[in-house]
Amino acid sequence: MEYTGAEIVVKCLEAEGIKHVFGYPGGAVLYIYDAIFKQDGFEHILVRHEQAAVHAADAYSRSSNKVGVCLVTSGPGLTNAVTGIATAYMDSIPMVILSGQVPTHAIGQDAFQECDTVGITRPCVKHNFLVKDVKDLARVMKEAFYIARTGRPGPVLVDIPKDITTHKTTFDYSAPVEMRSYNPVVKGHQGQIKKAVQMILEAERPMIYSGGGAILADASAELTRLVEWTGAPCTNTLMGLGAFKATDKKFVGMPGMHGTYEANMAMQNCDVLIAVGARFDDRVIGNPKDFASIPRKIIHIDIDPSSISKRVKVDVPIVGNVKDVLVDIIALLEESGKRIDQGKLQSWWDQVEGWRSRKCLEYTKSDEVIKPQFVVEKLWEVTGGDAFITSDVGQHQMWAAQYYKFDKPRRWINSGGLGTMGVGLPYAMGVQMANPDSMVACITGEASIQMNIQELSTCFQYHFTPKVVNLNNRYLGMVRQWQQLDYGSRYSESYMDALPDFVKLCEAYGHIGIQVTKPSDVEPVLREAFTKHKDRLVFMDFITDRTENVWPMVKAGKGLTEMLLGSEDL
Repeated sequence: MEYTGAEIVVKCLEAEGIKHVFGYPGGAVLYIYDAIFKQDGFEHILVRHEQAAVHAADAYSRSSNKVGVCLVTSGPGLTNAVTGIATAYMDSIPMVILSGQVPTHAIGQDAFQECDTVGITRPCVKHNFLVKDVKDLARVMKEAFYIARTGRPGPVLVDIPKDITTHKTTFDYSAPVEMRSYNPVVKGHQGQIKKAVQMILEAERPMIYSGGGAILADASAELTRLVEWTGAPCTNTLMGLGAFKATDKKFVGMPGMHGTYEANMAMQNCDVLIAVGARFDDRVIGNPKDFASIPRKIIHIDIDPSSISKRVKVDVPIVGNVKDVLVDIIALLEESGKRIDQGKLQSWWDQVEGWRSRKCLEYTKSDEVIKPQFVVEKLWEVTGGDAFITSDVGQHQMWAAQYYKFDKPRRWINSGGLGTMGVGLPYAMGVQMANPDSMVACITGEASIQMNIQELSTCFQYHFTPKVVNLNNRYLGMVRQWQQLDYGSRYSESYMDALPDFVKLCEAYGHIGIQVTKPSDVEPVLREAFTKHKDRLVFMDFITDRTENVWPMVKAGKGLTEMLLGSEDL
């Protein structure tokens, strides 16, 4: 039996077990949408902008460990999606993007709604395909999903010309994927693992530094076992929050530009650093030369060989799947019959506790004005630390990372590498679609939320009910903070001068809107949103302190230990 290309796309998605597709129709993909109309194997979610479709599919993947799927049309449909694709690429999120293209005979002719999709997306995808023959379509689709989910995950794009969706061929999805040029290493080199184990056993000041790779590999249990066995302090990066319990005493907070004093000092002063699925990026280690100024041994575990020694030279590189490598390391540690010197480890912890005693995350409480940190703390209390938290990008993102204690992986959904404003609300949609019975909150700011606020319409149509926590300080907060610290308080274009009435706007979309101006009302409003209105989207517009800054802070170009702990350090 022969099927059209459009029908083959649908059959491939069904074969992959896909249950949800986020998208927006257009001329080049209408045959695919017609095929979707005729099937009932998966649900299509109609967003209001293609960027939101990709963000929603991205968060669907982050929160579920499934491959997210989105569908956009050619030309502006694809270019609208690029920001979402780049966001997923920077954070290594497995996703398949299906894009329509003009008919094959019109490619290169400047046809209506044509763009060079392969060329435009090449720098921000793990791989992309242009399908020129319907006979290749099923194979390409299977390879796309395989590439997206294996090795270091990432977004893969399949560009499908309109005529390919009408051509017919037989359908066979049974052949295994065989790609001569793509064979990611999974098992770590045993010789390197033995070196790492010996280095750990000889450590006097060990430190474990885990990143998003630990979460992507579902290695939280193994990471926890390693921390417990070694007794070492553990820090999770922004993308790694939740891989190790934030409420555990061995957790010293997030490292880096807005990390804790104890995490940064321990990173700088340890003698053996075990990097697990992290990439030593600029926001974590600051100036590489300064980071290297104090000698230490570094063990680096990562699935991607190109990430190892990219910014920081390491002593024991281990290429492999984080989960598998940790299993092997723990097994050898337990078989050794040895332990890290407990006396020296205790001296190290005494030093770490000395740094922790600085209480760098303390802030000035107020009965007059709402402090943004207070809102996040109360959100953690009200949800019992068990919600999925999405965020946009800016000050509110850092406060969420600092004050919501994540004890589980895949509960913290944010844009780390690209730092994309506007992701919070579509992220909440994707999370809720993947986790329909869970609490979902979107922590955002009055600037970020407006970048994809049209998705309130999508939420109403599909009955998504996240609780939106808008920390409204009437500024582009992080921009204002940098302008205060580095640009002589010249607040160039960082003030929001014409904000909407968010309560009325939210009500116009069919949801509940509440403005909160008093600190005493913060907790009652949050509790009401998650109990009385648990089946509704509630937009809580918290009017917060306009001048509050994110502390601690390491300025760009500075070393990890050159931290500003508050305005008194300016």
